[in-house]
Amino acid sequence: MLVGPVFTREIITAPRRARLYIARAAYVSALLILLTTAWQVLAGTQEVRNLGDLARFGAGVFQILAPLQLAVTTFFAALSAASAVAAEKDRQTLTLLLLTHLSNAELVLGKLLASMLNVFSFIVAALPLFMLLALLGGVSFDQIARVFAVTLASALAAGSLGSMLALWREKTFQTLAMTALALVLWLAACEGVARAAAARGDQTWLAIATGASPWRALLEATRPYPEQWPGLGVAGNPVWLFLMIAGGVTLLVNLWAMMRVRVWNPSREVTRQSVQEDDEPTRSPKPHTRPVAVREVWDNPIAWREIRTWAYGRKMLLVRLAYLLLFAMAAAGMYWLLHHPATQGRSDAAVALAPLMVLSLVLLNAQAVTALTSERDARALDLLLVTDLTPAEFIFGKLGGIFYNTKENVVLPLVLCGYLWLAETITLENLLYISLGWLVLCVFAAVLGMHVGMNYVNSRGAIAISLGTVFFLFVGVAVCMRIMVAFSSSFQVQLQPFLAFMVGGGIGLYVALGIRNPSPAILAAAFGCPFAIFYAITSYLLGYTLAVFLVLSFMFGFTTAAMLVPALYEFDVATGRTTGGEE
Repeated sequence: MLVGPVFTREIITAPRRARLYIARAAYVSALLILLTTAWQVLAGTQEVRNLGDLARFGAGVFQILAPLQLAVTTFFAALSAASAVAAEKDRQTLTLLLLTHLSNAELVLGKLLASMLNVFSFIVAALPLFMLLALLGGVSFDQIARVFAVTLASALAAGSLGSMLALWREKTFQTLAMTALALVLWLAACEGVARAAAARGDQTWLAIATGASPWRALLEATRPYPEQWPGLGVAGNPVWLFLMIAGGVTLLVNLWAMMRVRVWNPSREVTRQSVQEDDEPTRSPKPHTRPVAVREVWDNPIAWREIRTWAYGRKMLLVRLAYLLLFAMAAAGMYWLLHHPATQGRSDAAVALAPLMVLSLVLLNAQAVTALTSERDARALDLLLVTDLTPAEFIFGKLGGIFYNTKENVVLPLVLCGYLWLAETITLENLLYISLGWLVLCVFAAVLGMHVGMNYVNSRGAIAISLGTVFFLFVGVAVCMRIMVAFSSSFQVQLQPFLAFMVGGGIGLYVALGIRNPSPAILAAAFGCPFAIFYAITSYLLGYTLAVFLVLSFMFGFTTAAMLVPALYEFDVATGRTTGGEE
């Protein structure tokens, strides 16, 4: 049965679900749209005269699609593996699996490979499209093979990490946050070592950092001839070195998970609660029991629970410490980039700030969506719905708890922005635009998580859709900017080439936000956001910072209102308290 009945069941039942084919077709279609968009940008702004121009186009598109595939597959591999195990824990079905005759290897590897089945199908489905690039010239089959090997190894390592952390941690948000933080720490540490080694001319540490980083290894794999470091043997090839490191990480992480899965689960919290329930009938009342202090609950009990209790586990401190470590690394990297003579100041400083902001929004969105899905899986949401809580008390209580628990993610990026202003890298006007725009995006990410969590009953699907929406928004921005800069400098005339890309993005956004609870406002927001983002990108590349701030603030503010108003006024229908036809 391959690696056990868990994976066997998934591989038999997955082809029966339509979403497997829809997701695979959507992924390949998105890559094809990007390919055609890049060609329209090139053909619309430049003249393709000979086979050399065509080969340069193929090589340029390959340099865009390969990193995009790495980011998508690595993100979803870690997310799928972590959320699959976390959902089993929230529904308390993992304990039932532990009571069966499944071995530790069958349980760990079965859940890992079953959760990554969609990711494997993405990689296999994209292979023919990449093979077509070789027909354009500029790309060899060896480059494609190296890229897919690095991509598959990265996905397996990320998925193994997410699965192990989910088996270890009890709360879903802890699992998602620690997985995201671990991946970013991995990339940031390798990037820091590589830059420091390059500045000192230390080829040995540069080779190690390149071989340990999925990003740098992929960039080397896309080159016709990857750089070779003499004196290191097979490890001198960064691609082979990365495959060995990623394989070793995957093996060690899964071995550790196999050894500890029955130690970590059931968790001490669940075990202690079960023991207390079993002992409760036999306990005799004590005649002289000291009265227990009772904490006063606020008028809004939802906000009180989110803020004044350990609703998401005591190990939240680990998440905050890891984020503070990343903030310290970003601050140190920004200081080095601003003051090192070999860097370009303002443009290089964004290398340290932008990833921290994206990570902060992902963590904020993960906190928001799991605030709903965890309640539903634990059957606590059903109890809340039979109380006299008003929709406003529930929604704003949850939002207050979300921002309180992620206050570091909101405030610390603003601290780095303030440092850029003090260092005279940005003006006070731009600091104001960035700060206000950042707050608008934070509110959007939180409301998006709440909206998706309320409208999708399946926790794993809700987490994937919510985090995937945030992820694809920023990936889409990065890809658009990369295509514009790579193939043309005439940013004002690129609306027509990107039209299909924006329409496709609008359809995807509407499916994610409005297919379960459609409304004209969500329809307008879904199709307005891609066009607003495109206008903001072109305005930014042309230096119109005020236009970027106004357009994005209005569009994301409108989208936030489009999700928040139905959450308040159609709360009973969205959560299942009543049906749409009831009085």
